[in-house]
Amino acid sequence: MNKREQLAQWTSLVADTGDLDMISAVAPEDATTNPSLLLAAARDDRYRDLLDQASELAAALGHAGEIDWLTDTSACLAGQAILERVPGLVSTEVDARLSFDTRATVEKARRLISIYRELDVDPSRILIKIAGTWEGIRAAQILEEEGTRCNVTLVFNQAQALAAAEAGATLISPFVGRIYDWHLKNGMQINHPDEDPGVLSVREIFNTFKARGLDTIVMGASFRNADQIEALAGCDKLTISPALLEELAGRDGSLTRILDPELVAPDNNWHPVNEALFRWQMNDDPMACDLLADGIRRFAKDQLALEALLK
Repeated sequence: MNKREQLAQWTSLVADTGDLDMISAVAPEDATTNPSLLLAAARDDRYRDLLDQASELAAALGHAGEIDWLTDTSACLAGQAILERVPGLVSTEVDARLSFDTRATVEKARRLISIYRELDVDPSRILIKIAGTWEGIRAAQILEEEGTRCNVTLVFNQAQALAAAEAGATLISPFVGRIYDWHLKNGMQINHPDEDPGVLSVREIFNTFKARGLDTIVMGASFRNADQIEALAGCDKLTISPALLEELAGRDGSLTRILDPELVAPDNNWHPVNEALFRWQMNDDPMACDLLADGIRRFAKDQLALEALLK
């Protein structure tokens, strides 16, 4: 077997793209989207009809010309099209500008699920993506209690990961590549994946979750190279660009399983993350602070660009 096939024995492979043709080509189990990926797809002439359908759907729902409804209907139509090409789940992201507003995040998520229902999409196949702020995690807790499954994204440290898991989030997305980039920019030399802070962060989160019996799925994201992916073989899920999925499929040789819940010793001596501890641990981690804020700004910027395109 090639290395993609070996990896798939232990890890669910997720396509990190909004390109429908690429999703069909790489045949992942699930797919994830975000404002940046949706913007790239919206700018592609091949998907112009999705924008027209979004306008028609918003009008049919009584919100013709309302830009926030246009962006929501376009995201849901993209999700519907993706689900026709994958057997599993799709993640649809809440507007990043709501990342510090629990109530608004919950209301936006409810709207997205209601639009999916209008499209006859099974809500159990949807993950609502929410930034890993304290307010976002509280929103995820409310939504999970209502039966809406959530993907807490832009996770850069253990505090975010544990708070999300303790809130009952279905899945978290720790960002390997952005952690790697931050450390390179700040002068760190990284010569091997075993030295990569992004890889090590996901390993630590995975092992902590398994040791504490937390059910939240760990899905490593944002990879810069295939070596980082191989170094996380055995992680619950990995969301990977089509280019890197194809690179793994072209790699021969034996792949070693790195993460295995059966090898993790139980840890029953731990305390939940409260708000004060969460905020202190974020404040005490310059990397996580920088990257969370930067990720929210980037997604908000692309959301604005998508709105301009729809207008």
